[in-house]
Amino acid sequence: MNPLAPLHAASELLILPNAWDAGSARLVEVAGAKAIATSSAAVAWAQGYPDGEALPFDALLATLRAMARVVGVPLTADIEQAYGATPAAAAQNVGAVLEAGACGINIEDGSEAPELLCAKIAAIKARFGARVWLNARTDVFLKSLVPAAQGFEETVRRAMLYQGAGADSIFVPGAVEDDLLVRLVAAIDAPINLLAWPGLPDAARLKAIGIRRLSAGGGVAKASFDHAFVLARDFLRDGRSEPFTRPLNIPEGLNAQMKR
Repeated sequence: MNPLAPLHAASELLILPNAWDAGSARLVEVAGAKAIATSSAAVAWAQGYPDGEALPFDALLATLRAMARVVGVPLTADIEQAYGATPAAAAQNVGAVLEAGACGINIEDGSEAPELLCAKIAAIKARFGARVWLNARTDVFLKSLVPAAQGFEETVRRAMLYQGAGADSIFVPGAVEDDLLVRLVAAIDAPINLLAWPGLPDAARLKAIGIRRLSAGGGVAKASFDHAFVLARDFLRDGRSEPFTRPLNIPEGLNAQMKR
């Protein structure tokens, strides 16, 4: 059984504060996460690239290897559209991701035809089976791929296609409203993953609805980078040391939690 499978069980809400490098992955684990997920945007930003497969694939793999070295919980990687235009290329790249230490992936449709993602999912699952937990992301709501009135029906249609191709769970970023989430859970016979978003119900309500997974996406990284920017800007302006001497919330301190 894939180690991510029991974390998507009916009684669970798997909460993922997505990480971007080995240090952040280690701190997310120390904070209590049951698995570590990457955010494609956060990993790219950490290395000075924009999101959207601008980060070289080898750099993504190096990040995953570094994370796998320091954490003891399952690791799942956001690989966008798998850095491959064809199903064969996608499957080959997923093989490299698994070798780097991940046991799960996010793969998305974006603006491409859903049939292409279906073909990629089928190729990946044919080659790796349960070795990879495949979280199929549809951008119907996130990128307004269809008129708003058609969003529910199109999301369900794509979810059924992706599940039929072998997807283990369905990621629906941009879905927020309580009644919409209830309808999605009733219509989609697979664990549903949501993205942290303004107006989204809290964890207790999501669990009651039947949502199985909640991702921060780039949220933790965005807040962290912004805080670092403010600290740097203010230090450049006034040179004050006090912001750097406040007690840490990290148990036993930052250095003590890192791995040799």
